[in-house]
Order: sequence, then structure tokens, then C-alpha cells
Amino acid sequence: MAEFKHKDIIALQDLTQQEIELLLSTAESMREINNRDIKKVPTLRGKTIINLFYESSTRTRTSFELAAKRLSADTVNISPSTSAATKGETLADTALNLLAMKPDIIVMRHAVSGSHELLAKKVPCSVVNAGDGAHEHPSQGLLDMLTMKDRFGRLDGLKVAIVGDITHSRVARSNIQGLTKLGSHIFLAGPPTMMPPGVERLGNVTVCGSLHEAIQDADVVMMLRIQQERQGKTLMPNAREYARYFGLNPENLKLAKPGAMVMHPGPINRGVEMSSSVVDGDQSWILKQVENGVAVRMAMLYHVCGGDLE
Repeated sequence: MAEFKHKDIIALQDLTQQEIELLLSTAESMREINNRDIKKVPTLRGKTIINLFYESSTRTRTSFELAAKRLSADTVNISPSTSAATKGETLADTALNLLAMKPDIIVMRHAVSGSHELLAKKVPCSVVNAGDGAHEHPSQGLLDMLTMKDRFGRLDGLKVAIVGDITHSRVARSNIQGLTKLGSHIFLAGPPTMMPPGVERLGNVTVCGSLHEAIQDADVVMMLRIQQERQGKTLMPNAREYARYFGLNPENLKLAKPGAMVMHPGPINRGVEMSSSVVDGDQSWILKQVENGVAVRMAMLYHVCGGDLE
């Protein structure tokens, strides 16, 4: 089995196929802890983890905190609204001041792409990316891959359709990087205003002209949220028009393979990206994604702290 030698986890682009497989394998073993009556092991006892979230988050922040606590690490949560950032302190100065408190890991979410790479160069402790701008969201990519593996037992050869605001989606980029390394073929669809030029160069990717083309015979249909907070200007006429051409509903879902899994990183705009009947339907794996998020983030924290299961 591969050895994990990285101090930080910034992007799935930086990891090899073997390292991604190691993280997924570790996450599978971590799930046993989450199913115990007493959900705690002493693995990271004595370690200190700071969750530094400059953007709002429910699933990612909560699951990173749960992951740390279930591994017995001490955790501190910091929000920009209650930090010195409101007084003009830079990210670098914030990091250096936090470093003086001797943390072992800083888990950060930030609106600026590349902010984690900058931080990792300035601090000797580990840095874990919980989402940076429109760059990557590695833990989401890993939990998505784990969920697909739960359903199919493999990732090699899967047709995965990713539909929505591709340009501003760090989730899409992490999934493309991870899934193509493990043998999946990605089909992208979205409004032309939300499709980045040259995205095919990221891996085994096909850009489709319509949602119908992308999801035809797909094993997995992953819908993305329209990220209006990153767009800066309107890139679509209105939500109703978007739902008409790029919304998933029971009728167009029939184009995918029978039993195809439906995924979404959340939060969901019901009636826009997909209908409630699909969100709550038998093919939805959305809550399983959330469940797998804790195990995946446990695996990430474990390995950047030097864990070795061999």
C-alpha cells in the first residue's frame, strides 16, 4: 500500500492515484468508529486542530470538527466575524499568530483560490484545504468518490455526469482530478456562461452541449449549486430558465442508466438544480455523501499527522 508523505492536503491534483486510494481505504476503516456506541478513539490525543473558516459552512465545518473530536484531538473553531480579520489583519498575520499557539493542523476555508498554498509555505504545521475559491475542495471530492465506490465497488470505467456551474465549482475540479486518476470518464454540462474554456485538459473529460447528452447512460449524475456569490454578475436569465434546461427531474433522469446514483454537494436549491422528488427519491445518495464526509475527514487528519496503517 502507498505511503502518505504529504505535510498538507491542498488539492487532489497534488496526489497520486495510490495516495487517493490510501485515503479512501483509511476512510472505509474509519467508518467503523462512527458506528460505535462510543464514537471516539485516542489516535490523535494531544493534537490540536484549528478550524479557520472565512466562508460560511454547515456540512464541511461540522464534519471536520466531528472528525477531529472522534480521533480525540483538541479543536478550536474560528470565524472571520469574530476574529481579528474584521480589524484588517491579513491571512499571513493571522496564521503566524495562530502558529504561536502551537497547533498541529489548520483546516481552512477561504474565498481566494491559492490561499492554502500560501499558508502552507508560511507555517510548519499541516494545512488541510476545506475549500479555496473556485480552485479545489479535496475532502468533498474524496467523499464523493467513496460514495460512488460504496455503490459500484469501483471507480474505474464509470461514466460520471457533472452538471451546473462548472466555472465556479471547486467541487467539480476536485472530482475531475480525483475521478480521472482512478479511471472514471467525466461528462460536463452547464450554461455556456458557466463552462470554463479548456476544462478538457484537466483529465478524461468531455464537454456536452446539453444536460440530456451528459446524463445519457450515466452511472452517476452529480448536480452542482449555482454559485451566485462567486459569479459577480448574472450568468443566466433566471432560476426558472435554468431549471428548464439544466434541472434534474424524474423524466430526464430516465436517460441515465437504470439505478444511476444522484449526488449533490449541498446546499441544494430545490426546484432549480433538481426537483424535490429527485432529492428525496430512491436514487439519491446525498445523505450518504454527508455521512461519508466524517470518515473521509478523519482519514485526512489522520494521515497529515503521520498516520500509517501498514
